[in-house]
Amino acid sequence: MDKNTSYVNLLFSQSQTPVDLDSSEPIWFGCQDPDESVIDLLSESGVKERRKWSPKEDKILIGAWLNTSKDAVVSNEQKACAFWKRIVDYYNASPHLAGTIPREIGQCKQKWARINEQVSKFVGCYDTALREQKSGQNDDNVMKAALDYFYNDHSYKFTLEHAWRELRQEQKWCSTYVDNDTLKGILY
Repeated sequence: MDKNTSYVNLLFSQSQTPVDLDSSEPIWFGCQDPDESVIDLLSESGVKERRKWSPKEDKILIGAWLNTSKDAVVSNEQKACAFWKRIVDYYNASPHLAGTIPREIGQCKQKWARINEQVSKFVGCYDTALREQKSGQNDDNVMKAALDYFYNDHSYKFTLEHAWRELRQEQKWCSTYVDNDTLKGILY
C-alpha cells in the first residue's frame, strides 16, 4: 500500500499542528476558539436536552399506538412513516400533555421499541411465575416472582409495570398460560 494513502497518514496530514500529549495546555477542536467551551458549542449546534418519559406519557403513547394500529378504516394499508406520524399526532394532541414540549417521531419510535421489548420479555417471566404458582399464592405473589425472574434473567429491574398493565389484555402481550381449572371447564 502506498505510504501517502494509508488511513494513519491521512489523519496525520489533516492535523495542522502537532499535538504534544505531555503538555498541560488544553487541546482546541476544529472551529472552537480558546474562549468558548464545548458546552457552548453543543448548545449552539442544536443538540436537545434529553427528557425522561413519565408513566403518564408512556400510557398515552401506548394508547396512541393501540388506537392507530387497530384502526379498522386505515388498517395496515399505510407506510411506516405515515403510521408513526399518526401516532405522534395522536400523542401530541392529548389533553393530558397540554403545556409540554411535543415529542418527535424518533423519540416515540425509540420509546415504543423499548416498551415493546421490555413488556414482551416480562410476559415470559409472568407466564413462568403463573405456571409455578402454588396453592394459596395470590396475584401479588405471582407478580413478585415474575419480577424476580425478570431480574435473574436480565440483570436489571423491570420498571415498566404500568406499561405491562396497559398492554396485558392485548393479544400480543396476553398470557398464554392456561391453568388446569380453566382447561377442565373448556373440555367438559
